[in-house]
Amino acid sequence: MSHGFTKEQVAELHQAFDRVDKNKDGRINVQELGDVMKQMGKNIPEKDLKALISRIDTDGDGTISFEEFLTAMEKYKKGSKEELQAVFRVFDQNGDGYITMDELKQGLSQMGETLSEEELNDMIRVADADQDGKVNYEEFL
Repeated sequence: MSHGFTKEQVAELHQAFDRVDKNKDGRINVQELGDVMKQMGKNIPEKDLKALISRIDTDGDGTISFEEFLTAMEKYKKGSKEELQAVFRVFDQNGDGYITMDELKQGLSQMGETLSEEELNDMIRVADADQDGKVNYEEFL
């Protein structure tokens, strides 16, 4: 099952999984997850590591298989996509599917950001692949 990832993405995710799966048994356990977190400068209590694993561990064996890892990554990817769509909708104030310079200016202003006309033009120009003076969702991504 590809979980909506390309072959290349699955291969990259498998490499990441394998870096955590130190004993190469095809599963990530509490110890392996804790070791990786420590390498990242995070000292997470064992009970919290177990809670994290249990949220991903769909078969209840106390470990994360590669399939479970892919499922979790798909949920994360979907959540990120939904967040980006929500951000786009905030800026696309009239709901026409495009962010204009005025909408960008208003959206940033509502967030407490004030940019010059030149900076706003630069932001639109960089994202505006089809050079129509506005940014659609695909360009926004």
